[in-house]
Amino acid sequence: MIIDYLTNASSYEKLNPLFKKAFDFLRETNLAGLENGKIELEGDDLFLIISDSKLKQKEEIKLEVHNQYIDIQVPISKQEIYGWSTRNSLNNAIGEFNKEKDIQFFNDPIKSYFNLSPNHFVIFFPQDAHAPCIGEGIIKKIVVKVRVLK
Repeated sequence: MIIDYLTNASSYEKLNPLFKKAFDFLRETNLAGLENGKIELEGDDLFLIISDSKLKQKEEIKLEVHNQYIDIQVPISKQEIYGWSTRNSLNNAIGEFNKEKDIQFFNDPIKSYFNLSPNHFVIFFPQDAHAPCIGEGIIKKIVVKVRVLK
């Protein structure tokens, strides 16, 4: 997991060949002006999901993991709280891994929480279990999906 300001994003562009295009879009676009929906930057390899999401209480949130995609999450309208744990510490899967949606949920205790404000980003790799959308009210946010390259 990586947390930083969007202004520092260029420091991480070499971690994945698709990161530069993703971060260029995030830095050069009026994010608050984006309509909800999906924007493809490189087809299924790199795309963004812009949404208004209802924030929930910590007790309602489950950890999630992905295999095929790295998440770059960016809160737009307000601060968001996230939970985080290492994937290899999880034991209580809720159902099977959904290959079509690239997601599996877990009912394990969350190891730590952090706040993320607008103009910041967090990168969740496949080894990171994360629990987004903690707080109160509605948040406008962007989730950039970056395919894991083999």
